Amino acid sequence: MGTPAFARTILDALLGRPDPVVGVVCQPDRPRGRGLAVQPPAVKGLAVERGLPVLQPARVRDPDFLDALRALAPDLIVVAAYGRILPRAILDLPPQGCINVHASILPRHRGAAPIAHAILAGDAITGVCIMRMVEELDAGDVLLVRETPIRGDDTTGSLTERLADLGGAALGEAIDGLRAGTIHAVPQPAAGVTFAPRVERDDARLDWVRSAAALERLVRAMHPAPVAWTTVGGKTLRVHRAEVAPEATGAPPGSVVRADRQGLEVATGGDRLRLLEVQLEGKRRMDASTFLAGNRLTPGTQLGDGG
Repeated sequence: MGTPAFARTILDALLGRPDPVVGVVCQPDRPRGRGLAVQPPAVKGLAVERGLPVLQPARVRDPDFLDALRALAPDLIVVAAYGRILPRAILDLPPQGCINVHASILPRHRGAAPIAHAILAGDAITGVCIMRMVEELDAGDVLLVRETPIRGDDTTGSLTERLADLGGAALGEAIDGLRAGTIHAVPQPAAGVTFAPRVERDDARLDWVRSAAALERLVRAMHPAPVAWTTVGGKTLRVHRAEVAPEATGAPPGSVVRADRQGLEVATGGDRLRLLEVQLEGKRRMDASTFLAGNRLTPGTQLGDGG
């Protein structure tokens, strides 16, 4: 049971094992992209390629869906970024239970967006947990943990790919360990619980009162979607890449302090943020120098609420 690209990688890892995959559950096809054409989830594409049955319930409590799931008679259900809380009727269905591939080191960052929140928090290390599923959100006992450092240039996109590969390998190890009786579930500690709710567009707004370091992490955490943004001249300006320019300034947060061949720099609540790749509303993504060649910004121009 899974939906996005992260789950596709997990499914691909399962398909490379001797255990047969009897079916795939993912969310319904949805409109995506500029044209809002209806597109299938990433997991569905791989499942169809491999000739697997695919179930796409609008509601996981739907009786017809539950009947179809029972008909597949799974011994074990693996969940990876499915996007829905599973009811007791599903958790109790397979004889070996339900296990989840979660992209954080639990109990830190329970929830829908653990990868983005790990970058936002400035965590040095993250990882994947294979855990037993319970009705409480990401609170089940942990079977296996694998860690990886968060690099200084990691975005949610790059870190998701790495954690998906790590999760696929860890999942196979956990399944083998369960079969051999060499892995045992360990309760999560009560201390250190944090939550990572779904990231929305408003979460990607650059609040220039924050430090440049925090804003640079936000740019990476919001990439590839929904992409960090601010406003200038009443238009949305998306920021795809940025870096900290460690130079203090007395200018108001959000004001442009440099806009020349040496860069596009904005005052923050601490140091400056150098914008490296931007995209003005209705335009293509471009580097800062190309943007400045076609858009006159002068020191003192206010970005954000004043822009």
